[in-house]
Amino acid sequence: MGEFIIEQHGPVERWVINGEARRNALSKAMIGELAANIQRVTAMPGVVRAVILTGAGDKAFCAGADLKERSGMSEDDVARFLNELRGIFRSIEKSPCVFIAYLNGVALGGGTELALTCDIRIAASTAEMGLTEVKLGIIPGGGGTQRLTRLVGRGRAKELIFTGRRVTAAEAMSLGLVEKVGGPEGAMELATQIVANAPIAVSAAKAAIDEGDDLSLDDALALEQQKYALTLKTEDRLEGLKAFAEKRPPKFVGK
Repeated sequence: MGEFIIEQHGPVERWVINGEARRNALSKAMIGELAANIQRVTAMPGVVRAVILTGAGDKAFCAGADLKERSGMSEDDVARFLNELRGIFRSIEKSPCVFIAYLNGVALGGGTELALTCDIRIAASTAEMGLTEVKLGIIPGGGGTQRLTRLVGRGRAKELIFTGRRVTAAEAMSLGLVEKVGGPEGAMELATQIVANAPIAVSAAKAAIDEGDDLSLDDALALEQQKYALTLKTEDRLEGLKAFAEKRPPKFVGK
């Protein structure tokens, strides 16, 4: 069996990290298969439109790097691993597919970094998050210093990273690290709501938000206008207007 168990639910896929015995840690094999799966769904826009990423069991979403594997790596090996990991994480953000992280348990170190790359995060009430790398004599190397700061602000990010402390699901919710706390059915309900909408519009909205994040307001508004213009040329926009006038659910086709 592979590193992931993949479940098909129409245009939604559920990817379960298949490494419960190692607390779903980030191994070389796991990130290689993750990269292949991201490439697959990104190459099929409109076919797979949302991915729910979670871990096997109920103890860990992803406990970070596979430290047993890491102990046998040279410094060059670790550098190559992290370079690959950063590229894979960016491919999640750049994909037109919507990624939802369901934190079924602890997400530590690289596990929190993986969750931060996803568009939306939902946590089980028992989940915990933390960038705990300083406790191992290192710092977050998969983008955590940058993504956490953008999400919660500089001071809060420093407090969390410098202490390496874990936060509960409730605190993560209050900090804006997760959008919801609840059961796995909430992730599927959210994904179902998202894929009911026009595929090109959702992807364009994702790109407008993510690509505009670091721009000046004027440049970000110009970017939004560009992404909006893409939707004006689609059959789905006309279908949305027609369905509204006829008081029926729209039938979007991703064109």
